[in-house]
Parts: sequence; C-alpha cells; structure tokens
Amino acid sequence: MKLVKQKQISPRKMWPNEQFDFTPWLVEHIDELGDTIGLELEVIGREVSVGPYSADILAKDNDSNNYVVIENQLEKTNHDHLGKSITYASALNAKTIVWIATDFTEEHKKAFDWLNDNTNEDLAFWAIQLELWQVNEDTASMRFNIVCRPNSDIKTIKTKSNVESETGKIQLEYWKKFREKLLATKKVASDRTPRAQYWFDVTLGKSGIFLSCTCNAQKSIVGVRLYIRSSVVETYLPAFEARKNEINKALGCEPDWNPNPNAIDKTISMNPL
Repeated sequence: MKLVKQKQISPRKMWPNEQFDFTPWLVEHIDELGDTIGLELEVIGREVSVGPYSADILAKDNDSNNYVVIENQLEKTNHDHLGKSITYASALNAKTIVWIATDFTEEHKKAFDWLNDNTNEDLAFWAIQLELWQVNEDTASMRFNIVCRPNSDIKTIKTKSNVESETGKIQLEYWKKFREKLLATKKVASDRTPRAQYWFDVTLGKSGIFLSCTCNAQKSIVGVRLYIRSSVVETYLPAFEARKNEINKALGCEPDWNPNPNAIDKTISMNPL
C-alpha cells in the first residue's frame, strides 16, 4: 500500500456543466450520495418541471416513500439556489432537500441549520460540499462532505412530544438507543431519525435492499429481516438462495426464507431474537 499526495482541484475540470455533465453523473451514482446521508435513494426524474423552472433531480427515499429534491451548484452557494430548492420541495411535496455545492457561505449554513431546528420532524435539510482531489495525472477522487444535517436530537424530541401511546414511547426510546449503538460500530451509516414505529431500516449501500429491524413492544420481541424490494427481487433473492446453506451456517440458525411468498417484496427474517 502506497501513500500518495493529492491536490484539490475544481470539480468543473471533470464536470464543466452542472446540467449536462454533473447532474447526469450523479443520477448514475445516486447510491454514493445515498450512502453519505444514510438514505436509499431512487431517482424519479432529472430536470423535473416546476412552473418555468426545473429541479435538478427528484428522487424518492425508498424507506419512507417520500420525495427528495436534489439541487446542484458547482460553485459557491447563492440565494437563487436556496430559494429554488425550497420552491421545488414545496411544489413537488418533497420531505428532504439536498443542496450540493463546492462551497457554502456562513449565511446559507445558518439558513439550513435554522430550517432543521425549526421545522417538523418530517422535513430534512442537507448541505453537502463536493470536493474533487487529483491523485495523479488521469485519476481523481470525489468526496461528499456533510456541512449541515437534520438535528436528530431536536427532531426526536419533537417526535416524542407527538407520541401519545405508551407503546409509541417505548418504540421511540428503543430506536433512539438502537441508533446510538449502531453508529458506534462505525460499520454502517444511518442518519434516520428514530420514530415511534415498529421498524427501523438500515441501508446496505445497494438500491432496493436493506435490513429492516423490528420491535414488537407489546410482546417484547425484536427481530431483523433482509428486505428485498420487487424491483431487484429477481437479482438478489436467487443469489441468496443459492448460498442458503452457507448463510444458515454463518448465522448459526435457519431464518425464515421468504415467509410471505405471495408478496411482491421479499424478506428473509430472523424473528424473534
């Protein structure tokens, strides 16, 4: 293994034009952005019309099925893109805004932090700084640096204040501690806000497949299942079934393979633990 010296260069050396170069590239590499913010993203459209304007990318969070607006800017942030991102989100009924730029002014950082702190728990505002580092003459590495993110503590408090049932309170507290332990392992990324519900999904870096952790507060049962969406079932399920014996041996038990054969989405479940 060799250490190499890298030099930061302008992203426009690789993507001269936001609309025709960077946005198409990001559409093809949306999983890299999803891994950064802990969401499983599926692109719905590019240059999606909003009145006389168009949103760079409209995506969907496959966990919540909520829309995500992605606004690209290969330069320092300005008020124009800030206003556009909020306008697009409101018109398209998106719950998450991701603003990608090469440099964020302090005013725009504060604006996104303020929005995260003062909006309800369903809305999330991400500011992502794009960097490009030249490794050698024909090789470069790209970095997504998180500048602003949803304040999970504040969002969790707001969610908790809205939870009326005792079951909901138990679930919320359980997932909050679960998320803390999960992030401490540094093996997976999960920036999802804990909610008063029976599941908590963990992305695996592949579109259409994730771990869905479950908690039945009334029966005191927790479990985990590999969730495979219908769009990728034909790819992943046969691959897992072909190594069924190997997987069972590694787990030390036999999970419930495809417990609901009539469902178009498939699961491999371990329940209860």
